[in-house]
Amino acid sequence: MIKKSLTSASDKTPEQDRETFALLCKALCHPARLRIIEHLKQEDQCVCGKIVEVLPLAQSTVSQHLKILKEADLIRGEVDGPRMCYCLNRDVFNQFKKMALDL
Repeated sequence: MIKKSLTSASDKTPEQDRETFALLCKALCHPARLRIIEHLKQEDQCVCGKIVEVLPLAQSTVSQHLKILKEADLIRGEVDGPRMCYCLNRDVFNQFKKMALDL
């Protein structure tokens, strides 16, 4: 799982770094997920219920994309009453950007 591999970045081998990078790439390899990341990156706070409004997709499809991003630890989701609020996990996202630049 990505969460475990990101927690101790200084102790990781190059092979573990490549595996983590590949898993993050896989999570980001869909245009809808990239759009979600772009939207959350622009927000200074968590977004509740607005993500469906910015994508021309069904609620269930958006939920599936959010699940994939959350499993990759690229976003965080918190319950706020009847809704889920999502935020970009900037630490993981910044680590991904660094890995991409280091290729």
